[in-house]
Amino acid sequence: MPVNIYDTTLRDGVQREGISFSVNDKLKIAEKLDELGVTYIEGGWPGSNPKTLEFFRRAGKELQLKNARLAAFGSTRRPGGRADEDRNIRYLVGAATPVVTIFGKSWDFHVRSALSTTLEENLEMIRDTISYLKSLGREVIYDAEHFFDGYKNNPDYALRTIETAAQSGADVAVLCDTNGGLMPWDLADIIAAVRRVTDLPLGIHTHDDCGMAVANTMIALQSGVTHIQGTINGYGERCGNANLCTLIPNLQLKMGLDLLSAKQLAEITGLSRFVAELANMVPQENQPYVGRNAFSHKGGVHVDAVSKSPDTYEHIDPALVGNSRRILISELAGRTSVSLKAREGNIVLLRDHPKTKKVLQRLKKLEHQGYQFEGAEGSFELLILKTMDAYQPFFHLEGFRLIVEKRESGQLYAEATIKVRVGEKQVHTAAEGNGPVNALDNALRKALEEIYPQLKKIKLIDYKVRVLDGKDGTGSRVRVLIESRDGHKTWGTVGVSHNIIEASWQALVDSLEYGLLCRSSRLDEARKLLRLKQADYDLEG
Repeated sequence: MPVNIYDTTLRDGVQREGISFSVNDKLKIAEKLDELGVTYIEGGWPGSNPKTLEFFRRAGKELQLKNARLAAFGSTRRPGGRADEDRNIRYLVGAATPVVTIFGKSWDFHVRSALSTTLEENLEMIRDTISYLKSLGREVIYDAEHFFDGYKNNPDYALRTIETAAQSGADVAVLCDTNGGLMPWDLADIIAAVRRVTDLPLGIHTHDDCGMAVANTMIALQSGVTHIQGTINGYGERCGNANLCTLIPNLQLKMGLDLLSAKQLAEITGLSRFVAELANMVPQENQPYVGRNAFSHKGGVHVDAVSKSPDTYEHIDPALVGNSRRILISELAGRTSVSLKAREGNIVLLRDHPKTKKVLQRLKKLEHQGYQFEGAEGSFELLILKTMDAYQPFFHLEGFRLIVEKRESGQLYAEATIKVRVGEKQVHTAAEGNGPVNALDNALRKALEEIYPQLKKIKLIDYKVRVLDGKDGTGSRVRVLIESRDGHKTWGTVGVSHNIIEASWQALVDSLEYGLLCRSSRLDEARKLLRLKQADYDLEG
């Protein structure tokens, strides 16, 4: 029987602290999820807020789903009422989705304490709600909330809720580990008990409060479950939900299930980063399969082995999930690491060239001073070109001055005056900013943009300061990492100094110079010069 993937990023995912998608965001994500090939996209609870109502209204007109079916989410009717008169049920029906997902109580403790009703009335609420929605021709997915906790506390009653859902016409009964406390060794026996009372297709919905969400979902599939629920990047309340970006590759590449086409599976890394961007969340770099670190190699022995055979330190080909191998440069690096890392920037650096050893020595010296090039590929490539005498700077600093003033109003005022030389031309200018680094950035750009209009495309998107050793207090050495983007690519640069302005200046200059280098013919010229220098070495050898 095929396995159905049910994505609840747009509902359960937004319950993570700090995430709030606009309606446009939700529509874009739904389109991407459909392209990925999920079976269901849960759009939210239409009775909870106007934004979700607008999403369903626009989704019906604007979304042309090819693979997925859209689901609206809500609860069973209220105690003592009727499903056809219940306000929330009317909103669900009004969403006009082909699928409706209803959650109901499976734990007798919740029935009594949260709903303040009887166990029999709760069963009637499940029965009435599902029967009514089925009478309208909807596919109904029943989420048995807190099922595993309910089963452990009162197994007979928890099973009766599933039987009631099945008898009322539910298409799937989803067993929910709502509190995320389920252990894998309990799962198979509980699913077997459910199987003894119903042959209704079963689903699984897990939370990650014990770090078991993906593992529990995989064990549930081995136990016969055919419907899996989760979110992109594992976003969700508290510790999150089962991470579909880990779960889907696991199921397809490790368990051999045919869930997505090879082309769709290769889109999952891009989808992970797309959703993180819209959520305004920093991507989880150590995330399996789709994280930037998932196929990163730092130790010299590892890098040397991977260069000969990737299988030595990689469990799959990263291209299968749309990711790529990264070689990290640090004090652990060897000449192979430096050569392979350079190749990522299309810079050919011969492993046995004398200056490759010089690059490595320079690198390790800088690392000892506190530089870190793992997230600063821009500074690393400039370091190679400078060490190999294959780089001509775009400008030379003749000096700058910063003034920071706190005025009576309490507002800080910063002004930078800068003097730079480009060829024979000297430029002397000044600019203000909301802080000294911003003022310096503004002044430098003001001085150079007339000569290098490409700078207008280069934007600083992240700025981080790290104190390297706090024993010297405010006189400690700091490392500044800057991330920049020009619409085509993103790169990082680094600076280190006891003076935060100097460290910022180093990272800022590298950022702008690397951006200009990538947007000009000078990069190709530098690469050509580098090849020629190394060709001479080969001939001499």
